[in-house]
Parts: sequence; structure tokens; C-alpha cells
Amino acid sequence: MPNTTAPHSALSTHEVMNQPVPRGDRDLWHGDQALRAAAQWSGADAEALARAGAAFGSAEAWEHAENARRDAPRLKLFDRSGRRRDEVEFHPGYHAIMQMGMEHGYAAHAWEGHAGGHATHAALVYFMAQVEPGISCPLTMTYAAVPALSANPALAETWVPKLTARAYDPAIAPVAGKRAATMGMAMTEKQGGSDVRANSTIATPEGDHYRLRGHKWFCSAPMCDGFLTLAQAPGGLTCFLVPRWLDEGRNTMHLMRLKDKLGNRANASSEIEYHDAIAFRLGDEGQGVKTIIEMVHHTRLDTAMAPAGLMRAALSEAHWWVSGRAAFQRRLIDQPLMRSVLADLTLEAEAALALGFGAARAFDGQAEADRAFARISVALAKFISNKRAPMMIVEAMECLGGMGYIEETPMPMLYREAPLNGIWEGSGNVICLDILRTLVKEPLAAEALMARLQSNLGRDARYDAALKAHQDRWPALPPEAEARWFAESAANLLAAAFLLELENTPVAEGFIATRLDGQRGHVPGAVSGIDIDGILARLA
Repeated sequence: MPNTTAPHSALSTHEVMNQPVPRGDRDLWHGDQALRAAAQWSGADAEALARAGAAFGSAEAWEHAENARRDAPRLKLFDRSGRRRDEVEFHPGYHAIMQMGMEHGYAAHAWEGHAGGHATHAALVYFMAQVEPGISCPLTMTYAAVPALSANPALAETWVPKLTARAYDPAIAPVAGKRAATMGMAMTEKQGGSDVRANSTIATPEGDHYRLRGHKWFCSAPMCDGFLTLAQAPGGLTCFLVPRWLDEGRNTMHLMRLKDKLGNRANASSEIEYHDAIAFRLGDEGQGVKTIIEMVHHTRLDTAMAPAGLMRAALSEAHWWVSGRAAFQRRLIDQPLMRSVLADLTLEAEAALALGFGAARAFDGQAEADRAFARISVALAKFISNKRAPMMIVEAMECLGGMGYIEETPMPMLYREAPLNGIWEGSGNVICLDILRTLVKEPLAAEALMARLQSNLGRDARYDAALKAHQDRWPALPPEAEARWFAESAANLLAAAFLLELENTPVAEGFIATRLDGQRGHVPGAVSGIDIDGILARLA
């Protein structure tokens, strides 16, 4: 039967033709061949991801996400009588997406003892990045706070069950009275930025807790139930948990303003001040960086995986558009130059996906070598995928022509979001210096990386030649000024190694030819000699 509720195509001046019909519900799991292969390779929970892929791909979820971005968070500092509230109000769509993420185990799955728990979590990050990346922020911090809390077993006993509860409870109440809780982070100060050792917030001991006084230049998701933060205690820089709500009322964490950001619109990022706020110590005084680094390490997994989701969303939109649009009497998808562009974008997206899952696999490993490899692989993945995401998304946007620049499509949102994960938890220079430090201070990390790269020797002569060239160029670690070049080379080799292990021949060979063997120009789509039909079959 004809759809009598569809919008009218026959208008008074023309008939609407050659415009793809909006997709409605989509299945982010069954519709993504590359994801399913990577999930199987990494041991992720396919049944859980099938359920989540259908939920995150529903038209209802996309509508909630659009509403959460369009009706931005609102700062409510005072009530009508002038009393401090220090609250942020969100559109109901924000809460709906938060609930979806928590109930599908975004913050919980990795800590429930399942095999492939971190890989499953990584796939949920990938889904969320396609739908509403801003809401990933509080979910990611909640996931990543769990290992840091082990530094204080008493606090962990109270907080971890609430952080991993597979529920969402936005009520303003102390953590003991809630079904579930979320955790944020507040480290950066104006004078220090990434140099947190320059922090000036003061922590004064008072019985079984401390009082914090100072400012924080960035505090995202300020309606979380608690925050891990750094402050100067008598014994040096120390990590603390600051509850948002206390049994006796509101903690004195004051919101100063919300940040007016390029993107990430659904998420509230703020500047805050602690006015003798009550805080509880995590770890020993003077060991703040060592304590909170576990949270940072796990948030980096998400900042390595999110660009893969952003790229996938852009690629999916571009493929859908060119498959349903014609120009010059031919469908766009059938035109050779468009196919070259789309195939090159597919290589970029699948490499980012493989790097993210490769790092997640290492997070799931139990051996010390796995942990060492996780530290180096996640840094390499975060660096290269976030450098590639903006250019890839711009090119995907161009596939839509003028429509790619219109807010009714997801492309502008994806473009605005693309730089964020490269900045969050260490910008490019910081990550490259961390890579060099890790390889110097942790010989096991260097050994694990080289072992993984060498394990794929003999599978492709061009890969073998590229690895030899890398080793010849840097028989030892490079000087600091070459850190980016070194990181790019190592990351490309690691992506190629993972793609070889995934055994998708057209993609692996195409990536090696274009990224390692020089069969590519400087712009997307400037390629030759690759199996374009085989690569694009991945999108069918």
C-alpha cells in the first residue's frame, strides 16, 4: 500500500526528485560489516552490541540527540530568591541518551567480569560518537573513574557499585541515596593547562576529609555526582574525590560559567571554584598524578575510539547520499572519481576502527605485556586517528555538496566534533612526548609494540619494507622535534598490522599501498592501484 502519511513530493512549482529519502531507523551493528569483524577479532560481546546497535540507531535516539544539541544546557546559578543553586538544566533528550548509554553498559560492561569487556565498551563509544558525541563525556569519565577509585577501598565500596549500576539517576541527592551515579573530572587550571603540577588549588586536612579552595578552568559535565580532582595538600599534589551533594546539603563547588564551545553542544563544560569544598583523598599525599593517571589512561581509550565513530557516521552519510543521488545521468556512487574518494575514506575509517579495537584488546589482556602494549597502542591510536578525522569528515561532507553544509544533516555536527578528542586528555604534542617517555621508561612497552609489528612480517612485502624503513630511520628513539613524524610512522604501521590480522584483504592491501607504500597523493581520493570495488563492498 502507498504511504499516505509521507511528506508531499508533488509541490505547486515542482516535483521533489533526486533527493534521497531520510533513513529513519538504522541498525548500527548489522549495518556495519567492519565493526562486526573487529568486534569478533577483539572478543567483544556481539549479543550486547546487537541490542545496543539497534537502540542507538533508532530514529527516536537520533531525535533525542538533536534535541539535546539544539536546546543547549542552561546554567542556573541562583533561585528566584538569590540562593545559590549551581545547577545545569538539560533538555529531556539529554537524559534519554544518558539513560540509554548507562543501561546498555557504557560505564559498566568493562568492570562486570565479561570477556572482552573493554572491547565491548569501545564499541559502545563508537556507537555514541555517531549519535551524540557530547554525551559521551560524562559516560566516559564514569567508566574511567572505576580503576582510580581502587586507591581508596572505602570510597570504592561506596561509589563503584553506583558507577556501574546500569541505571541512570539524575536526582540531586547524596550518592548513598541514589540508584546510580556518574563521575566527572576537574584537573586543568588557568596557569598550567596540561602541566597539572602547576595547580594551585589548596587542600587543607580536616579530620577524615579535606577542604579544597581554588579554581578549575575546565570541568565538563558539572552535574555529575562526584569529581576526581587534583589539589596541593601538605604532602604535595594529591588526588581527591569531591562529592557534588552531601548528606547535609550541597557541597561548595560553585559553577562560574559554562564554556561557549565550537561543538560538543549537548555537554555542559564549565569553570568552577571550590570554596572550602569537602573532599576525600584518593591515594597518598603527593601521589596525585600517579593516582589519577589510571582514569586518564582509560579516558584515552575512548578518545582513541571516538574518532572512528565520527568517521563512520560521516562515511555512512556520504555513502547513503551518493547511492541515492544522480548527476550527469549517472548515480554518484557509479562514477569512478566518486568511488575513488569513497574508497579512500573507507580506508581511513576502517584503520581508525582497527586501531581502537586493537588498543581495547590490550586493555582486556591480563598479562603485564598486554598492559604495556595498551599504554603505547592507545596513545598511537589517539594521536593518528584524531589527526585524520577532521580531513576525512570534511571530504565526506563534500560528497553531499551544499547539503553537507546544512545543519539538518549530521555533517556540521561531526565536523565541529572532529577536533575535540585530539585535544581532550592530551593534545598532539603532549601525546607524542608521552609516547617517547613510555618507550624510554617502560622497555616492555617498546618490546610489545615491536613484537606486534614484527609478528606480521611476511604477509605483505610493502609492509615489510615500511617497517624496515621505520627501523632504519630511527634505530633509537627520535629527537623530540621528530616526535610527530615518529608517532605517525609507528601508528600507520600498527594500523596496517591490525588490518592484516583482521584479514580483510582489499582494505589491508589498500591501506598499505596508500599509507605505507606512497601510492597516494596529499588529498583524499588521490589514489590508484587499489581494489576499489572490494573496499566499497564493505559498505553494502
